Amino acid sequence: MKRYFLLLWLSIGVIAMRGQDLTQTLRGTVVDAESRYPLALARVIVTAEDGAIRGALTDSTGNYRVAQVPIGRYTVTYQYISYQPLTFNNIEVTSGREVILDAAMQASSIELDAVDIVGQRDGEASNDMALVSAREFSVTETNLYAGSRGEPARMASNYAGVQGADDSRNDIVVRGNSPQGVIYRMDGINLPNPNHFAISGTGGGPVTILNNKYLSNSDFFTGAFPAEYGNAVAGVFDLKMRNGNNDKREFTGQFGFLGTELAAEGPISREKKSSYLATYRYSTLALFSGLGINIGTNAVPQYQDGAFRLNFPLKSGANLSIWGIGGTSTIDIVLSDQAKPDTSTLLYGSNDRDQYFTTRTGVVAATFTQPINVNTFVKVGLALTHQQVLTHHDQIFRHVEGDAYVVDSLPRILNYAFNDSRISTYAYINHKIDRKQTLKFGVYIDQYFFNFQDSARTVVPQPNGQPTTLENWRVRWDTKAHPIQVQPFIQYRLRLQDRFTFTAGITSLYFSINKNSLSPVEPRVGLAYQITDKQRISFGAGLHSQIQSPYLYYYGQTTINRDPQEYNLGMGLTKSLHYVLGYDLLVAKNVKLKLETYFQYLYNIPVEQRISSFSLVNTGSGFSRFFPDTLTNAGTGRNFGFEATLEKFFSNGYYFLLTGSVFDAKYRGSDLVWRNTTFNGRYGFNALFAKEFTFKKKNALNIGAKLTTLGGRWYGPVDIAASDKALEIVYLSETANTIQFRPYFRADLKVGYKWNMKNLTHQWGVDLVNVLNTQNILSLTYNPGNPNGPIQQEYQLGFLPLFYYRIDW
Repeated sequence: MKRYFLLLWLSIGVIAMRGQDLTQTLRGTVVDAESRYPLALARVIVTAEDGAIRGALTDSTGNYRVAQVPIGRYTVTYQYISYQPLTFNNIEVTSGREVILDAAMQASSIELDAVDIVGQRDGEASNDMALVSAREFSVTETNLYAGSRGEPARMASNYAGVQGADDSRNDIVVRGNSPQGVIYRMDGINLPNPNHFAISGTGGGPVTILNNKYLSNSDFFTGAFPAEYGNAVAGVFDLKMRNGNNDKREFTGQFGFLGTELAAEGPISREKKSSYLATYRYSTLALFSGLGINIGTNAVPQYQDGAFRLNFPLKSGANLSIWGIGGTSTIDIVLSDQAKPDTSTLLYGSNDRDQYFTTRTGVVAATFTQPINVNTFVKVGLALTHQQVLTHHDQIFRHVEGDAYVVDSLPRILNYAFNDSRISTYAYINHKIDRKQTLKFGVYIDQYFFNFQDSARTVVPQPNGQPTTLENWRVRWDTKAHPIQVQPFIQYRLRLQDRFTFTAGITSLYFSINKNSLSPVEPRVGLAYQITDKQRISFGAGLHSQIQSPYLYYYGQTTINRDPQEYNLGMGLTKSLHYVLGYDLLVAKNVKLKLETYFQYLYNIPVEQRISSFSLVNTGSGFSRFFPDTLTNAGTGRNFGFEATLEKFFSNGYYFLLTGSVFDAKYRGSDLVWRNTTFNGRYGFNALFAKEFTFKKKNALNIGAKLTTLGGRWYGPVDIAASDKALEIVYLSETANTIQFRPYFRADLKVGYKWNMKNLTHQWGVDLVNVLNTQNILSLTYNPGNPNGPIQQEYQLGFLPLFYYRIDW
């Protein structure tokens, strides 16, 4: 056997690539995907774009190191006897930081003496239980996509069947579903909304607290996901945080429109292979404002966020990681301190009040992995998470003296503080029964601690010039509760002849808030058959359920001295049946065609008890909270469509991604009328392209472009009389979602330049979002001062240039 491996290594024919002064180290660890045991003497082949090869063998702990790799882009292939070969394309090597590339290899279902075929894995989900509607996304992709701003959600909106809901936010619509149907996980921990300025009941925001400087390759699911993912009906982000460099200290600094950032990583103990990683970002707009620079608005969004990860390898292959992410954001819209308020630069809010808005999000977690034997490992996690939303409004009463306003009083008219804290834990065991069969089972538990407080009062104009008065305070939320959510699961996978794969799983969801929030059995199944080396068909189906946004359960208006009347404590789970059929074709070595068709039936959707067109499927995006009437789980919906993706993975200096979807999303409220959902655009198309030009074999110019066109959102005729009374848009219920906004179109352009010096890499770039300044309609708003009528159209963001400069050393 040793002789075989010696001959195997010598056959690599390591070629020294001369004539390049700038080099870097590429290293990592190779393990069995099922047991996490290290694979000793695995073959690692690093192939340059010109065909030059170098490589290494892993040691007894599965570690490998390829030193003095000239900067550039490479294909890295892993081979091991009786294991399926594994390939990573488009691995960029720069002079500023080492490349740490870990690999988890799948044992072949057939005993092999040697491996001759190198498999491709670009875009394939790292979760082996996912056979349909899943893909892996990498940090490299987030850097390539024009208009993505380095964010996972905005990057995912380029995929077939996924659309953004609003240019100013990163909410995403998956196959016509509400953005509320998407969940985020980080290293197994269920995350609260991971965005700055997060609004209760939404999954997005204008700026993410996530940072691609600490994210590793992660998975994104759009339907029929495996049994380990519960409490979601539309999509799942399964995010992974990378470890810091355990051998060399490295630093990153970045200055850009979205933030000024610092990152550091390095070894805690080189001998024990432990490491640290830390990042911090501060709002650049707030920095500009603090320096007295006019940024075009008095309401300056201020935010900061950070993350850390401490990783400790232990004895017998065990590993302990302690990590955390968090962010805080504030925006104050203050008009009362202006002698004559100028609303021309008012980006948010109303001109009759001062508004103060703050959000805070934090997660601290520990994860522990322990191999039991060569076939089994156990992983457990524990986390404390907290999310807080604070707001208060002060009404401005003023009069005019000469050319200036004089403030008479600033009575408080709104106070709310929503606190959502959780203790989250999970544990699972992964057992490889044999080469063909794998079993995984475990449980996820979230103990919630809710504290929702909200009181408001309304300004009441008086006739005949009488002084304006204020209503009595109304309590809308007054809740302290601590329900628990439990999701056990079991998954099984069978592989035959490396051609046929079958997965099956069962999960359950229990939310202790009421007796209606139990889904005892949710079956999931997946099938995939590799027709040829280039063709594969797949099928997936499953039942999924999700709790409602927690704050909705406890809403109920009452006066200040009366007991709260919580209207919606009886709401149960929303449920969804998914069916997906897929076909994959490897058109060329680096070009892949993916086709999927799907059907989704939703039921138990909360709708109003009174007869109306309302349904919760139309909520979940934007900056406004929702104040529900009494809701009941009597609504239904159905989505079906066809998706196509043609992707050329980055090679020979360029890549492209073409995605298209045609679909139909309908719902039925308590009036039993089928209507378009608000998000039923009916079609969506994306075209992305990027080209890299290299100079002197060390510097690179990247140019990327993106075109997006989508069907418009749906709305209905406005009830003018009701809107005049409420001073906000009120739609006629019986004709809801019968009118469609005009189609959405946007063109983005990204230009970046990277130059490498010895142990140092500089990057600058500019992302030109909506470069043609297209006016896309966002919504209707109520403006009684508009000379053309009180109902006016509001538009999405116009042209937005986003710049950055980054240095790695």
